[in-house]
Amino acid sequence: MHKAGFVNIVGNPNVGKSTLMNNLVGERISIITSKAQTTRHRIMGIVNGDDFQIVYSDTPGVLTPNYKLQETMLSFSQSALVDADILLYVTDTVETVDKHQQYIQKVQALDIPILVVINKIDLSNQESLEKQVEAMQAIFPKAEIFPISALRKFNIQNLLNRIQALLPESPPYFDKDALTDKPARFFVTEIIREKILLYYQKEIPYATEVVVEAFLEDNNMVKINALIIVERDTQKGIIIGHGGKALKKVGTEARHDIESFLQKKVFLQLFVKVDKDWRNKENQLKTFGYIQS
Repeated sequence: MHKAGFVNIVGNPNVGKSTLMNNLVGERISIITSKAQTTRHRIMGIVNGDDFQIVYSDTPGVLTPNYKLQETMLSFSQSALVDADILLYVTDTVETVDKHQQYIQKVQALDIPILVVINKIDLSNQESLEKQVEAMQAIFPKAEIFPISALRKFNIQNLLNRIQALLPESPPYFDKDALTDKPARFFVTEIIREKILLYYQKEIPYATEVVVEAFLEDNNMVKINALIIVERDTQKGIIIGHGGKALKKVGTEARHDIESFLQKKVFLQLFVKVDKDWRNKENQLKTFGYIQS
């Protein structure tokens, strides 16, 4: 008997969904920073065994949209509630009940296994954890509760075992050697965007998009041209920095991680372009893969 299913990860921003996803998959699929809205796309990570396939799906945290971009991010999170075989609802030890209001009715209406994952228990004491477990049991009475630390990998194996046990009988949905549904180009853009999130402050990271314009493999070298898109000339100047130093730092750090990901030497060139108000342009959002044509 072969088992397979879609295990979708949802929750509010900054509760550790992407760290959990990477631990469950065993590979660095989702980028991670301390900033909210780091995840913009719905990203699948695939785990294969002899008699099972688990398709994990990391989603953006739910937020009140201020741009068309954020509306599409919200749609990714909502769709994850519809097509899951198992739902992982991620919270942490300090989120209050009011933070879950937008999820409660939708999650309670689901007729699938729901696992509430209380993350970051390494930052909590026993009393706070027990209170959060009680609160989650009251909100989601049908759910199973799993306190974990995604960062410290505490209780991850027990969660994995339960997920595998709950999988429905099914043939695999993807090739058994597949790791993700995204191409290499996508992960190159995400690595570059991660560095921008890490090295720039305020609105800059959120007004930025990255597009790979050229991806040429030549023996053991990959030549990549990537375009960093911002909304204003002032943002372009900040991205580049004095004498190009800031952009060079992004390029150097990104190249190192891209080489590790591709397992090849990389020649990376970065360019910066202004596209005013791109976050509200439907055509651009389609081009960047946020809206399906």
